[in-house]
Amino acid sequence: MTEFRFDEALRTSIARRLSRFEVRRRPDPGSLKHAAVAIAVVEADAGGEAAFLLTKRTPRLRAHGGQWALPGGRVDAGETVEQTALREMHEELGVLAGADDVLGALDDYPTRSGFLIAPVVVWLPAKVQVTPNPSEVAAAYRIRCVELFRPGSPEIVPIPESDRPIIRLPLPVATVNAPTAAVLYQFKEVALAGRDTRVDHFEQPVFAWR
Repeated sequence: MTEFRFDEALRTSIARRLSRFEVRRRPDPGSLKHAAVAIAVVEADAGGEAAFLLTKRTPRLRAHGGQWALPGGRVDAGETVEQTALREMHEELGVLAGADDVLGALDDYPTRSGFLIAPVVVWLPAKVQVTPNPSEVAAAYRIRCVELFRPGSPEIVPIPESDRPIIRLPLPVATVNAPTAAVLYQFKEVALAGRDTRVDHFEQPVFAWR
């Protein structure tokens, strides 16, 4: 598998690919609520490789407790999706980042639970300290970007409840389902592999519909 070094060359490459990508935004979300998530690119725990931050939500949360997620949440009035992603990353993980750290964005992804998610890609400094907020996050993990290129990944699986297949990604900590899996797969395709790939046709598992 290709190795991704956490260096300026990778930052420049990701930013360039995202700038060329024609992001699909839904001007009218209908009944969906706007939300944003941060795909935070960080240095892995060892070896100088690039990684991304993945969280395990605390089981005490009213919605989607215990699920695997990217830091994020609902867009507040007057906020851009970039501002929301940065705010939520700070609230959930204690990580401060600014507009200059945003490399770009990916397509809106509609969820069965009523949100329209805008993914925002953020580059964090080397040796950044991550401090999960225990009221929202049970644990946070640095997953090497190369793990998105595992053989047999993604897994595309039909389900009887929908005419669309679900997408899931086998990662070292767990097999992660959509919406997180869909967002990370598009990050892999667009930002790391340079392929214009859409993911809003992928379904989420039934347990995530609520």
